[in-house]
Amino acid sequence: MIKPLAIFFLLIFSLSVTKAQRFRKIHSSAVVVDTHNDFLSVAIVKNVSFDQSLKGVTHSDLKRMKEGGVDAQVFSIFCDEQFRNGTAFNYANREIDSLYAVISRNPGQMKLVTNPQELKNALKEKKFVAMMGVEGGHMIEDDIANLDSFYRRGVRYMTLTWNNSTAWASSAMDETLHADSLLHKGLNEFGKQVVKRMNKLGIIVDISHVGEQTFNDALAITTKPVIASHSCAWTLNHVFRNLKDDQIRAIAKNNGVIQLNFFSGFVDSNFFKRSDAFMSRHKTERDSLKLIHQSDFVADMLLFEKYADEVNSLRPPLSMLLDHLDYIVKMIGVDHVGLGSDFDGINSAPQELDDVTGMPVITRELVKRGYNKKEIKKILGGNFIRVFKANSANL
Repeated sequence: MIKPLAIFFLLIFSLSVTKAQRFRKIHSSAVVVDTHNDFLSVAIVKNVSFDQSLKGVTHSDLKRMKEGGVDAQVFSIFCDEQFRNGTAFNYANREIDSLYAVISRNPGQMKLVTNPQELKNALKEKKFVAMMGVEGGHMIEDDIANLDSFYRRGVRYMTLTWNNSTAWASSAMDETLHADSLLHKGLNEFGKQVVKRMNKLGIIVDISHVGEQTFNDALAITTKPVIASHSCAWTLNHVFRNLKDDQIRAIAKNNGVIQLNFFSGFVDSNFFKRSDAFMSRHKTERDSLKLIHQSDFVADMLLFEKYADEVNSLRPPLSMLLDHLDYIVKMIGVDHVGLGSDFDGINSAPQELDDVTGMPVITRELVKRGYNKKEIKKILGGNFIRVFKANSANL
């Protein structure tokens, strides 16, 4: 005879197994889309390729994307403010070339997608979907023809600014920290023409990184839904890169989507205090790396990798990322949130999100928090696909 206590523990075990099977089944059946990954720029720094096995080297590679159940990845075409007119456009094309090369070597496994029908076909063929988004309007070098060129090469969103402002749009960093030095706030006439041209081409307007005035100007002009490809909620963490409540509501009114950024510093309001203490302990080495690589981003990335155990203790719990999702959903509904990890563009993510193979834990937590299958599928990719279709319509 089985004792009552044993039956109780057996029931608990059975329930936990059932829940585990449920979230994995949902994750597997969903179209999982990540709208922001910086592998292409990191690949140049580290001299690696996406079709190599890169565990412990990068957050991403083709094999691990499949392990994490990621069906579609929008790769960021990125270069920082060091690249200006005369260099930024060419560097961006170098990154595009590198993605083309990987796809050409692996035609049976992955496919470049530029419209919703190609996305549908690639998913049916069970191929990994590769898309592209330009992270920073400085890469068009103040020339609409370069925007057209990006479109022809397959780019389907553009972040109007990175941290650096352009001649035609002010960034969140500059509007917040360097307002006195700005020639103008928001979009000037050329900037407004850029947004209109993006709508006409079918390039999604991405408002991550942009200043509040640029945000307001872009939302007033665009005729298509926008995205925030990798942003979190300002109310939960007051950093300039996160979205304030009025911006969140404006994106919902526009029928756009906010894709959550996994960076610890955007998720956890106390992360930078811990991170700053770490940087102080390693200041001499960080300064040397900055001199060698001429980039704060690369220096910090290499430093965090070297002291991985120490850095791991700085990371917030996974629950904090889901708190941002809950906050946005409660305000504007489940139709306006998604995932934009920023993997390979960040040096810290919440616990359990060590690389792209951790993506299923988000589905696990969504199940735990009471989201149903239909809602989860919207969050994991359905909402972005809706915006992609809306931007591609009537072209």
